[in-house]
Amino acid sequence: MENEAKKTLEWRKLDNSAKLFPMSAGKKYSTVFRLSAVLKEKIKPDLLEQAVEMALEKYKSFRVKMKNGFFWNYLEHNSKKPIIEEERDYPCQYINPNTNNQYLFKVTYFDVKINIDIFHSLTDGNSGAQFFKEIIYNYLEIAHPEDFQEELRTYRKVEYTLEDSYIKNFDKKAKNNNSSKKAYLLKGGKLKLGAVSAIHEIIDLNALKEEAKKHDCTITQYLTSVLIYSIYKVNFMNTKNRPIKICIPVNLKKYFPSETITNFFSYITIEAEMEKFQLNTFDKILEFVKKEFNKKLTQEEINKTMSGNVKLGINPFIKAIPLFLKRPIVRLSYIEIRKYTTMTLSNIGRIGIIGKYQKYIDKFLMLIAPEQAEKIKCSACSYENKLTVTFTSILNNNKIEKFFCQFLQNAGIAVKIESNGVNP
Repeated sequence: MENEAKKTLEWRKLDNSAKLFPMSAGKKYSTVFRLSAVLKEKIKPDLLEQAVEMALEKYKSFRVKMKNGFFWNYLEHNSKKPIIEEERDYPCQYINPNTNNQYLFKVTYFDVKINIDIFHSLTDGNSGAQFFKEIIYNYLEIAHPEDFQEELRTYRKVEYTLEDSYIKNFDKKAKNNNSSKKAYLLKGGKLKLGAVSAIHEIIDLNALKEEAKKHDCTITQYLTSVLIYSIYKVNFMNTKNRPIKICIPVNLKKYFPSETITNFFSYITIEAEMEKFQLNTFDKILEFVKKEFNKKLTQEEINKTMSGNVKLGINPFIKAIPLFLKRPIVRLSYIEIRKYTTMTLSNIGRIGIIGKYQKYIDKFLMLIAPEQAEKIKCSACSYENKLTVTFTSILNNNKIEKFFCQFLQNAGIAVKIESNGVNP
């Protein structure tokens, strides 16, 4: 609860997932994700500054900076003001603490859009959305006091803890069953260094639900299958018998008791060996994906993956290595680990907004940073009757994104395209 947060304001340890991100992050691998709210009115920067300051009063766990300890990084209270500025750069860029008043998040705006880029050591997508919604609520209350007089008099209660829910919930006896096969990596020419293409496919959610229901599957299963099929039809060449491997982050709060505002996620990997299982049609891929989800998306299997990662973080030998030696070891390990995923698909689901605020908001977006191995990453979130799937890419073509869109349209699902114009 908030009392616990107040007790740990001066400094705190990083959670088990967060420990590794600072040692691997850099300009080529930012480990940053972005949430955006597209409003129905032009953003006023002075009001946005007030809204962020108000949100930090409640979410003090975000008012921190990263420090180097002897064995691990840690977080310390940050007394500086956060920098709020107009968006000028590509999304999900590395957040340089020295140019950001040491904050691990960055709030920007452009026209009718508010963005927050968050370094993954601070929190995960679902908890980040919680903080971001508080900023949006504050902004709308300040911008429209006539509509929110009651809310301005009422301090919205926020409850969270700063516990490391990984340590609390992991199973010492669980054995990780990760595949040792390297993944098929996407081929193609790249954009100039630092450039990121962002393509948003805004999908009619009701139509998508009907199509998923027709196939007796969930929305995430359906999107995963369309993604694998798109890669297979457009980019699957010189495979060397390597599988298309899609990494699906999983919100662990759905499986274990936790109110932490820090990271608490794991993942499952859908490993589609196209030739071995003759996955040459969409229907075959979908049936395969459904079986894999049913097999891997259980508390027992998720616990195996989570516990395997926790054991690495608490390994006495790893803990005893000084930070300056850990950093190059982790970076080399991450270069190798990234070769085991073709693409990530992160669907944080519905972003729920209190009724009175809804009329001011058009949609929400989520973006995750692509990198040298995972040259395209895919993310999704829904708001009202819009589910927005976003492709962030460092490839200089958008063939996969186009095929994905056309497949949905051919299935009778309305899709509207928006992009940052890097890959028209």
